[in-house]
Amino acid sequence: MTVSAVIWDFGGVITSSPFEAFNHYEAEKGLPRDFIRGVNAANPDHNAWALFERNEIDAAAFDAKFLEESTALGHSVRGADILPRLSGDIRPRMVAALEQCKANFKVGCITNNVQTGHGAGMSGTSEKAAQVAGIMALFDVVIESSKAGVRKPDPRIYQMMCEQLAVDPADCVYLDDLGINCKPAAMLGMRAIKVGGVDQALAELSASTGLIFE
Repeated sequence: MTVSAVIWDFGGVITSSPFEAFNHYEAEKGLPRDFIRGVNAANPDHNAWALFERNEIDAAAFDAKFLEESTALGHSVRGADILPRLSGDIRPRMVAALEQCKANFKVGCITNNVQTGHGAGMSGTSEKAAQVAGIMALFDVVIESSKAGVRKPDPRIYQMMCEQLAVDPADCVYLDDLGINCKPAAMLGMRAIKVGGVDQALAELSASTGLIFE
């Protein structure tokens, strides 16, 4: 395929997945593994998570609504206890791959995020926020769900990215750690890579772009 752009998710791709942090929290609190992920997956277009990522409710309303939803599913978890765990650890090899892609293609970022913490990466400290801001500055276009009012997997957010980058979806590679977010990209014609780990992702990205990553 001809590649004009590489489009990246942020959490779970450029950084470690927040689901890892959720699992640590679940282990600490004696909750079933992936319980939080299950709360987020229930009623996925209109639950607390979806509303917050589209910036339709604030942090206080998210706290209360997430508590209500988690309690209904068997375990009471406050939304406020989840928010500090959204910011993952930066993966240096993925940042290096992003820099290499930027030297050869257009690059964009589509991130489902919420208005919490510091900056687009929802960082817990200003120092971490500065690191994330430096990475975000590498992208030609960044679309944040909390600012755009639309979130993945809504096809519109992928179309918005292609329009802003002035590229055809068929000429794009897309990386995301969630299969549900890869499907719309693939349906639009993008080469979608489901990120399961750094080695696997970079191997597939290399195969798609012809670039060699360390």
